[in-house]
Amino acid sequence: MDTTPLVELTPAAAALLARLRALHGPLMFHQSGGCCDGSAPMCFPAGEFRTGASDILLAELEVDGPGEPVTFWISRSQYEVWRHTRLIVDVVPGRGSGFSLEAPEGVRFLIRSRLVGT
Repeated sequence: MDTTPLVELTPAAAALLARLRALHGPLMFHQSGGCCDGSAPMCFPAGEFRTGASDILLAELEVDGPGEPVTFWISRSQYEVWRHTRLIVDVVPGRGSGFSLEAPEGVRFLIRSRLVGT
């Protein structure tokens, strides 16, 4: 049985999430293949983005400091495309979507991926 995590955080992403969680409370990601910001993971206060039957909870990401894990959701159709990859959440300089919580920080979340067992 493969125990490779489906989603992981780089140290920079974990540090940013800890700061954002301190400011905004519990957080969630939604990974889509949408048009607004390409395939960037979007970070919201938990529950602000409505998930449904077309979404899959991939991970509950532990972040240092007090608070709940950050949930990571993906649309079912996107999961079918990426199901053989490990998604690595990273942070890079630059402005991302105005909808994601990191936008005012002058950085954006980015997905890197690594192929895992097929």
